[in-house]
Amino acid sequence: MAHPVTLPGFRKHLGLLEKKKDYKLRADDYRKKQEYLRTLRKKALEKNPDEFYYKMTRVKLQDGVHVIKETKEEVTPEQLKLMRTQDVKYIEMKRVAEAKKIERLKSELHLLDFQGKQQNKHVFFFDTKKEVEQFDVATHLRTAPELIDRVFNRPTIETLQKEKVKGVTYQTRLKRIAKERQKQYDCLTQRIEREKKLFVIAQKIQTRKDLLDKTRKVKVKKETVNSPAIYKFQSRRKR
Repeated sequence: MAHPVTLPGFRKHLGLLEKKKDYKLRADDYRKKQEYLRTLRKKALEKNPDEFYYKMTRVKLQDGVHVIKETKEEVTPEQLKLMRTQDVKYIEMKRVAEAKKIERLKSELHLLDFQGKQQNKHVFFFDTKKEVEQFDVATHLRTAPELIDRVFNRPTIETLQKEKVKGVTYQTRLKRIAKERQKQYDCLTQRIEREKKLFVIAQKIQTRKDLLDKTRKVKVKKETVNSPAIYKFQSRRKR
């Protein structure tokens, strides 16, 4: 049975004596590193200066080191929370409920703003320039000048002569009605925004589900806060 040779006392300050197995490990590591450097030199010599990789668009040089830029997903915290906790069917159900409430509010408000003015323009057509210069809105609409600004419940002069003005005429009551109508329009605006957000969330969840398919796909448009990412899938022939 072979015993390791004891080091002489005068060599102890030099450390352990290297055995053949230690030398072999060190030599193999040295040859591996030299081969790796030789491969890198060959790649550098044979590199095409016009060569392009898509990864170059996501890498920047910082202190002589290539650093990959962090690509953050265009998702709000609210969208992320709903996508992680809720199913697409639940989101779609909530969106449909919001859409029904929006339609009901629109039918109640008759698409009129709180001041009683519509954003659409009323265009009148004339044959001559003289008719344009002599044009009077109240005369053309056959109503009182005080009622021109109203686009709803605007009776003609003949109707005013036969009947009384229907509806509220007190200024304080009109202001209160206008305030209530403004509150309803604010509610309508909020519901429309909520319905749009739910639609985007449902689309993003569905896109993530579609990505689980192993069909080859190409990203056409990046994901944003207001729209999901768009992918083009390879067409498959169905048997």
